[in-house]
Amino acid sequence: MSIKAFFARIVANIVVMQQQKWMIRPVETQQALLHSLISQARLTQFGKDHFFNAVRNHDDFVQHVPIRDYEGLKMYIDKVVAGEKDVLWKGKPLYFAKTSGTTSGVKYIPITKESMPYHVEGARNAILFYIQETGNARFVDGKMIFLQGSPEMNEKNGIGIGRLSGIAAHYVPKYLQKNRLPSWETNCIEDWETKVDAIVDETVNEDMSVISGIPSWVQMYFEKLIQRSGKKVGDLFRNFNLFIYGGVNYEPYRKKFEQLIGRKVDSIELYPASEGFFAYQDSQKEKGMLLLLNAGIFYEFIKADAFFTDAPRRYTIGEVELDVNYVIIISTNAGLWAYNIGDTVMFTCLKPYRIVVTGRIKHYISAFGEHVIGKEVEQALHDALQETDALVTEFTVAPQINPSEGLPFHEWLIEFEKEPADLGDFALRIEASLRNQNVYYDDLIVGNVLRTLVITKVPAGGFNAYMKSQGKLGGQNKLPRLSNDRKIADFIHEIQ
Repeated sequence: MSIKAFFARIVANIVVMQQQKWMIRPVETQQALLHSLISQARLTQFGKDHFFNAVRNHDDFVQHVPIRDYEGLKMYIDKVVAGEKDVLWKGKPLYFAKTSGTTSGVKYIPITKESMPYHVEGARNAILFYIQETGNARFVDGKMIFLQGSPEMNEKNGIGIGRLSGIAAHYVPKYLQKNRLPSWETNCIEDWETKVDAIVDETVNEDMSVISGIPSWVQMYFEKLIQRSGKKVGDLFRNFNLFIYGGVNYEPYRKKFEQLIGRKVDSIELYPASEGFFAYQDSQKEKGMLLLLNAGIFYEFIKADAFFTDAPRRYTIGEVELDVNYVIIISTNAGLWAYNIGDTVMFTCLKPYRIVVTGRIKHYISAFGEHVIGKEVEQALHDALQETDALVTEFTVAPQINPSEGLPFHEWLIEFEKEPADLGDFALRIEASLRNQNVYYDDLIVGNVLRTLVITKVPAGGFNAYMKSQGKLGGQNKLPRLSNDRKIADFIHEIQ
C-alpha cells in the first residue's frame, strides 16, 4: 500500500466518525440549522419582507415564507445580479451558477462563501465513505478524470458567473491536481464533441483509476476510447475500478457500461446541483444516498400527489415516511428560501435518512391521469434489460394522444446499442413492469383507455442530435426521461 493510500484510509475513518455526529441527531440538526439560517438572514431584504424577526419555529416559517420556484424569487435574484447587497443573504454571493431554465431562460443561482465549501466537501466525503467501508484506497495512486463544464468564468458586478462544475474545478485540492485530468486547456473547450476527442487524446495512454461524470456523456467518452484503441475500457485502464456519477439514474446504463468496460466496477452516486450538494451514496451495501442534513440546507418535503393542491402540507425531516414520493423544498445559506428545485425523491431508509431521486415534478406523463414518473420507467426498462441481451444507449417516453388509428399509447423512443431478438416481447416486458409499479397505468390498460406501449427505434446519434439542436450537448445537461408533450418525439420522427 502506498503512503497516499495509507493516509487516505486514516482520513476516511476520521471523516466518517465526524459525520456520524449529526447522523445520529438528524431532527435536532435540522432544527438548529433553520434557526441559524433565519438568524443570519434576518436583516436582508428578503428577511425583512418575510418577517424573519417573528420566525421562531417551522410553523412560523411556513406562515411567512411561501413555496417558490426560480420565477418566484427572480425579483430578488435580479437585484443581486444588479450588484445589490444583503438581498437574499448577507453581503454578495461569490458566484452565480449559470443554468438553463425552461421558463426563465438563463437562471443565476447564487453560491456564497458559506455554501461553497459544502459543494466541495460533498464529493470528497462520498469518496471517503467508500474508502472507509471497502478499505479500497488503491485508486488514489492513479489518474482521475471528471467530465465537466468549462472552468472559464465571466464576471458581473464583482460576482463570478459560470457553470457549477466549472466553478468547482477551481476548488480541486492540491493533492489531487497532479492526478487530475483533463488539462485546464482541454477543460476550457466549449464544443462538447471537440472536447471529448481532446480528452481521449490526453487519457488514452494514462493509468486511469477513477472516472466521473453524467453516465450518458461518459458513455460517449468510452465509445471514443474503444474506437481509438480497439480495446475495452477495462483492458485499456487496468486499474480503473471506481465510477462516480450523478444527474441521472445509472441503472438503465449499467448493462451497457459493463459491456463497454468489459467487467464490473464499483460506483458511487452523487446528488449535486447548482442549488446545493444534497446527498451522496454512503454505502455499497445499502440502497439510496445519504441526505446531508448538516450542509447548510434546511429541507421540507411535500407529497407529490398533493403538490398542486391549495396549501399542501410541508413536512420536515422527522415527519417523512418510507416509499412516499416527495417534492423536495430547500432553504439554504446561499439565500434560496422555501425553494422548489423541481426534483422528487423517495426515502429508502430513515436511520440514517437515505433517498433515491425519482424524477422531476414537471417531468412525468399524466395525459390520462396515470402520473407515470421517471423512477418507474427507468425501473421498467432495467427489468426488461435484465431479462434479455439488449443494450440501450438512451431513451425517453412521450404520450401519443391522437394516433392515426387505434387507442392512445405511451411511445418509448429507444436508441439501442443492441436490439432485442424480439422487439414485441421486449415491449411486453417493459409493460408488465410498469403496470406492476403503477396501478393507475394498469387501470387504463385494463379499461381499454390506453393500449400497450409502442417502441420507436431511434437512429444512432438521434438523441445527441436533439440535444445539440437545443444547445445542450454534453456537460451537465440531461435528456428528459418523460414529457407530457411530443417535442422530442416529433424531432426524432423528423430525422428518421
